Amino acid sequence: MSKTLIRGAKVLGGEPQDVLIDGETITQVGTGLSAEGAEVVEAGGKVLLPGLVDLHTHLREPGREDSETVLTGTRAAASGGYTNVFAMANTFPVADTAGVVEQVWRLGREHGYCDVQPIGAVTVGLEGRKLAELGAMHESAAGVTVFSDDGKCVHDAVIMRRALEYVKAFDGVVAQHAQEPRLTEGAQMNEGVVSAELGLGGWPAVAEESLIARDVLLADHVGSRVHICHLSTAGSVEIVRWAKSRGIRVTAEVTPHHLLLTDELVRSYNPVYKVNPPLRTERDVLALREALADGTIDIVATDHAPHPHEDKDCEWAAAAMGMVGLETALSVVQETMVDTGLLDWAGVAERMSLAPARIGRAEGHGRPVSAGEPANLTLVDTAYRGPVDPAGFASRSRNTPYEGRELPGRVTHTWLRGKATLVDGKLT
Repeated sequence: MSKTLIRGAKVLGGEPQDVLIDGETITQVGTGLSAEGAEVVEAGGKVLLPGLVDLHTHLREPGREDSETVLTGTRAAASGGYTNVFAMANTFPVADTAGVVEQVWRLGREHGYCDVQPIGAVTVGLEGRKLAELGAMHESAAGVTVFSDDGKCVHDAVIMRRALEYVKAFDGVVAQHAQEPRLTEGAQMNEGVVSAELGLGGWPAVAEESLIARDVLLADHVGSRVHICHLSTAGSVEIVRWAKSRGIRVTAEVTPHHLLLTDELVRSYNPVYKVNPPLRTERDVLALREALADGTIDIVATDHAPHPHEDKDCEWAAAAMGMVGLETALSVVQETMVDTGLLDWAGVAERMSLAPARIGRAEGHGRPVSAGEPANLTLVDTAYRGPVDPAGFASRSRNTPYEGRELPGRVTHTWLRGKATLVDGKLT
């Protein structure tokens, strides 16, 4: 078994320490460590974090391998510092059976760049009419604990109640894409001043907020866990904050792009800014940052949504919704939360590793950087600043809203159970 000595890293942004990895495990953390035959990584000035965990990734396989595959998606994840990703169910065929989730899980194990935990569909075919095989997916080799119809909303209240009741039996969680379908028919962007000026169909905040209000009340009634995907409005923040004050078992995520970008960018008519839920206002962005800082929003999740060039290089109305995010997420969080003083690096570790692993029950991930723990780690050069170049992405798709934009921070190393998947910014 190989040994690696990470020398002089600022663990969670604290004082420099050495970290010794022996095989798959962290064996020592301290100063002045040495180990005969160990590979030495000089990490002076860099921040060492537990490997990141993404509770919301679209890997597209099976069915849309032109956008992404499990291999390319997990390579992108490793490049961004992730050691575990949860793969959404809106594939072709939909991941609504034990067979499909096991296929995705096994592909992740074969490729080895990060662990892949499939998310099972809540309803058959994401159609919202009949519960999928929730128990069978949980009992499968994939051990599914998170269920979501993401991309669509579980809009039927009875179906949502039944799903919450079902997953309670094995401590699962339903992750809701909160979008009232009737209120968003034909919607193209956030409903507000910009949509009115551009003449584009508006996507009102209430379409998200009304579903969140319903679902936290259902979760309270059932006594089950509900997770809110890609929360995007100030009003949604207030509903989740109220629910938590009542002791309701709700958690919520925000995407990096909703922490940084606003609907003003849609004035360019560049479809790279078309996303679901849409980019909101500056007021919403600031509310989301505050909520992430104070813990109302539990985690950052990428909603990594790759699309081939032709699905974005077209007129706005015809363009697909979504942005890639795995390889830029940590940089955006550094810019919006760390460099602004809203979070320290320990807070980033909590929201991008520990909490998502806890919500998804990702065993071995989101663990402290201490002796005896699995060596799932990422090393970040926080002093770096440079332009985003999608040509260098490991993802198969290039639909990033940050092309040419200067962002801080660069992941230099990632270790999955002690094995380096990224070294000096290059995949192994």
